[in-house]
Amino acid sequence: MADKITLRLVTPSRTLLDEEVDEVTAPGALGEFGVLPNHIAFLTLLEIGEMSYKQGAERQRLAVNGGYAEVLDNVMTVLANAAEYADEIDVERAQRTKESAETKLTESSQEDEERVAAEAALR
Repeated sequence: MADKITLRLVTPSRTLLDEEVDEVTAPGALGEFGVLPNHIAFLTLLEIGEMSYKQGAERQRLAVNGGYAEVLDNVMTVLANAAEYADEIDVERAQRTKESAETKLTESSQEDEERVAAEAALR
């Protein structure tokens, strides 16, 4: 039995991670899920949210912006639309984006395409 799982995290612009880890937690389409070594084969959509992984006693956190996750033979491959480590997030840019999205939400109608985009930006 394996005691580690290989976690590969790839976005269209870069490979963020290709490491042996002890466990992974990610925001799936049906809710948060965890992956440990020897997990069954699994494929899911990812939601916008926080993904984390543990190596020994240390836990790393990343923001993921949707995508897919596959677990197969102790390898978890994440293809994310975008992802970044918590310490890479530009807090001022994120705050401006949040404020802009909130403004657009108050100005748009229920079925407006702009509203859908603003809700996604807010998440």
